[in-house]
Amino acid sequence: MSGLLSEEVLSHIGRQSEPRREIATRRDIRKYAVATGNRQAKYLDGDVAPPLFHLHLFWDVVPLDELSPDGVSIDPLLPQFPLDKAMAGGLDITYHQPIKPGDWLTSIRTLTNIYEKAGRSGPLIFYDVLMEVRDDDGDLVITEKTTRILR
Repeated sequence: MSGLLSEEVLSHIGRQSEPRREIATRRDIRKYAVATGNRQAKYLDGDVAPPLFHLHLFWDVVPLDELSPDGVSIDPLLPQFPLDKAMAGGLDITYHQPIKPGDWLTSIRTLTNIYEKAGRSGPLIFYDVLMEVRDDDGDLVITEKTTRILR
């Protein structure tokens, strides 16, 4: 192992984002269903949000020149890593209840782990971010664990 992870980088484990509150509208649900080619009436009518609808709901809207080279906004939750080529490492989503039009949802993201592994072509850095989405009663709606790999 090359020891790329400094104590400063590792000290970010446990950091949380500020809560983000958004509303799920019938129109947004319908637009998402059409855009993703979903054919079920409950989604096309906007009665309930299709799977993965929440993914875009909490994204920052930023000017193009503020996006990273791979087209995403810079995540203030993350430290400056010594490697910067990002790849998807996994997405584990648990739906605890459906999202319906008019639901106000609040998400909080937590950087839960940073670790290093040796790959065939060199060192790799992995990090995990847990996002919890809750409704206004505080009930869990979605739990999402994202793993990213840096090389």
